[in-house]
Amino acid sequence: MQPARTDLAPPKDDPFTVAQLMAFDGSDLSKPIYVAIKGTVFDVTHKSDTYGKGKSYNLFTGKDASRALGMSSLKAEDAVSDYSTLSEGDMKTLNDWFDFFTKRYNVVGKVIDLPPQGSAPPSASL
Repeated sequence: MQPARTDLAPPKDDPFTVAQLMAFDGSDLSKPIYVAIKGTVFDVTHKSDTYGKGKSYNLFTGKDASRALGMSSLKAEDAVSDYSTLSEGDMKTLNDWFDFFTKRYNVVGKVIDLPPQGSAPPSASL
């Protein structure tokens, strides 16, 4: 496990929409790579060997994938923001991931239009 960083920038609270966040999924090398957890957006660009396009954790990029992180899942269908049905154990895992990211990656903003917890994502209701 990588150690906590001591050179993190002060957290930002720049607003991101779900649509804007999609542009930071590692597919455009001129843009940073972002992962959101519980609505907080983290810059994971310095770990592009892990989060970059085609890499093992790219599934989490360009979106809020809280549910998948809580479940320790690498399934695309689990990479959604709604974590309302996580078990107590999975919720602890999600909170542990949030703490891990907070100590290792710069916070660059907040997702401002996530669906409420317990609701279907917009694409699922079409």
